[in-house]
Amino acid sequence: MMPWPLPDDSWFRPEPEPPGPPGDDVRLAAEVAYRIVGGVGLRARRITVTAQNRVVILGGVVPDVEARKLAGEVAWRVPGVADVCNALRLSAKR
Repeated sequence: MMPWPLPDDSWFRPEPEPPGPPGDDVRLAAEVAYRIVGGVGLRARRITVTAQNRVVILGGVVPDVEARKLAGEVAWRVPGVADVCNALRLSAKR
């Protein structure tokens, strides 16, 4: 038996919120997509946005690292997002 708690013990971090109804993921994905379209430098990019259990998944191809980073930052700023999986790929240089 350990006389002190380990970092993985539950009292070191707050309890995760339970997942909401399935419609919440649809609303979350739509809100992230809306904000990405309005983002400077991201309007003409082909980015797909999906959400599952409050985890936003970004897919598609962007021209540079800055656009990839910006899309991830925009997704993180949306209320209700628990995590962001930034699966955006960089386009090949011509």
